[in-house]
Amino acid sequence: DDALFDDRRALFDASRIPFVFVPGDNEWSDCNRVSAGGFDPLERLDKLRGMFWGTPATLGQRRLPLERQAGGYPEHSRFRIGPVLFVTLNLPGGNNWGLTPEPREEWKRRNPEVVSWLKDSFALARRERLGGIVILFQANPGFRHFSQGLTHRAFAGFLETLRSETLAFPGQVVAVHGDTHVSRIDQPLRDAEGRTIANFTRVETFGYPLMGWTRAVVDTEAPVLMRFDTHPWPPGSP
Repeated sequence: DDALFDDRRALFDASRIPFVFVPGDNEWSDCNRVSAGGFDPLERLDKLRGMFWGTPATLGQRRLPLERQAGGYPEHSRFRIGPVLFVTLNLPGGNNWGLTPEPREEWKRRNPEVVSWLKDSFALARRERLGGIVILFQANPGFRHFSQGLTHRAFAGFLETLRSETLAFPGQVVAVHGDTHVSRIDQPLRDAEGRTIANFTRVETFGYPLMGWTRAVVDTEAPVLMRFDTHPWPPGSP
């Protein structure tokens, strides 16, 4: 509800470092569940857009400028840190497509914008000869099923674009997501012949009940531009 959004906005703005909020299913697409309050998901998404993505900057006490996608999708943003372009997408897990054989109208409008923003961001990274690009979203799009030709239609176009753009990009590509509550760092993206795409890394964040955080290090002097380490919480937990 609005009170919870207000509380989270205050929490995010209290961050001492720039804070980037990437939406997921808990914030809007699953909000029609009785256990979540029985809200209209589109009304919740509109509320989020006004509260969290209304300015061209991050949240937090210190702010970084953001470039936002035009056309009503301000949650799609990007920013640079050194030689790396970071890109956010509204790609929620769970009820991304809808619960019917045909996709809901909202997905039909949003999905082309997701794919367009992804393509445009890769084109920008290539033009500026950046060393890496990080794509941040919430859903686990099913990399293993995609490599087997079994991907859910909600994510097929996104994964096909991600694969083709990664193959055409000379630098390091990282996809960061949550959704399935398994902390892992691996290389699950395959080309059309089933071979591992070597310049791609997937980082899945921690999720309840095994909590923690993952640190990304950008090191232009290292053989690999970006590396990652995980930190379970509390320290010493599995």
